[in-house]
Amino acid sequence: MQKKLYSGLLLAFGLAIAAILFFKKQGPPALPEPKDRIGRLALGGEWVNTKASMQGLLAKLRTDPNDQKSRLLLAEAYMQEGRITGNHPYYDAAAMQLLQEVLKANPENFEALCCQASLSLTQHHFSQGLALAQQAQELNPQSGYVYGLLTDANVELGHYDEAIKMADKMNQVRPDLTAYARVSYLREIHGDIPGAIEAMDLAVKAGYAGLEQTEWSRVALGHLYEVSGQLDKAQGYYQMALALRPNYAYALAGLARVAAAHQDYATAIKDLNLARATVKDYAFTDELVDVYRLNHQPDEADKMARESVAMLADAARQANNDEQLGHYTDRELAYAYLKTNELDKALEHAKIEYARRPDNIDVNETLAWVHYKRGEFKQAQQYMQVARRTHSQNPVLLCRAGLILSKNGRPAEGRALIEQAVKTAPYLNPEVTAEGETLLAAR
Repeated sequence: MQKKLYSGLLLAFGLAIAAILFFKKQGPPALPEPKDRIGRLALGGEWVNTKASMQGLLAKLRTDPNDQKSRLLLAEAYMQEGRITGNHPYYDAAAMQLLQEVLKANPENFEALCCQASLSLTQHHFSQGLALAQQAQELNPQSGYVYGLLTDANVELGHYDEAIKMADKMNQVRPDLTAYARVSYLREIHGDIPGAIEAMDLAVKAGYAGLEQTEWSRVALGHLYEVSGQLDKAQGYYQMALALRPNYAYALAGLARVAAAHQDYATAIKDLNLARATVKDYAFTDELVDVYRLNHQPDEADKMARESVAMLADAARQANNDEQLGHYTDRELAYAYLKTNELDKALEHAKIEYARRPDNIDVNETLAWVHYKRGEFKQAQQYMQVARRTHSQNPVLLCRAGLILSKNGRPAEGRALIEQAVKTAPYLNPEVTAEGETLLAAR
């Protein structure tokens, strides 16, 4: 009898422990902590203030786990920190965790839905971002922010007419930096560079000097001058952004491109490496490939090309394993594989991206260029025709289109586009420009 009682007590004790562990596991996940900035990003007072703000929100949540306002503010802070540091894998996941808790408590929280939509767009989950933004719009059709999200999603999916409507609505509701910047981009892709410059200038003037969003807009304004062949003005805006926001990686990259255009490759390499050391963005590594090749450093160029592929392939694998989170990078990966001369892999990833958003002009340009590199000129022309449907005047696009036309029995049209591109901004893509100049010289 005592043996049975002892066994029963053991069983009851075991069940109690199992229940405790089960309910402990079912509790809310641990709050994600901010990561210390490193290197140049840790300098100055911004990080001190940002970290203190984050820690303050964490303290509030530890005191009151049901404080959803603080949880939402912390998610927004983490999203911005991911943008500033480039550490999207960590901060996007942390923000998503916090937002899911907010939406679990209140599925119709407008701000949380907008943040989740923004995260989806950052991760290149554009269809998901559009659906979330539309859900948020139904809750609050008078928000300018939600129309910005709808603009972005429609642009990326290639729904340009709808994107223009959403951008117009945003500017009616709340004309500010973010609204003007979206107008600028839409004008740019429709071939109106002067109009794009005008709108981005308004965006810069609407912001506070030194803030990341303002200096991002200033760099974007510089880039518009860069693509229109006005390097001196571009350089001026990059220098101003760097002065107002020291160590700003995207301003450093802009100055690197200007230096490379002036054949000052040592300075370009130095600035791009500084940008790489400051922010995690594969684009800086990709740009280094071209500059090292121009500087007759093939080994370094190949090393950077392989590094670009590794960074992007890892991100693509993570995204394919998690439909909710993970950065789709297939379009970028297609270009990276072209630089390592892996043409089959380039085509594979270009097709993956095309399957997601077949109407987007940039995706069609990518697929066209991959087919061109493979010697498949008819297929290249098919996609390039779609890529040019908004009449973009981007010199790289025009040069690629000219090369493809020349291979499809339309040499006069092709030469005209190449001449226009080379005359405007021959420095934008050294490889494409070199092919265009070779064709022009063959007359």
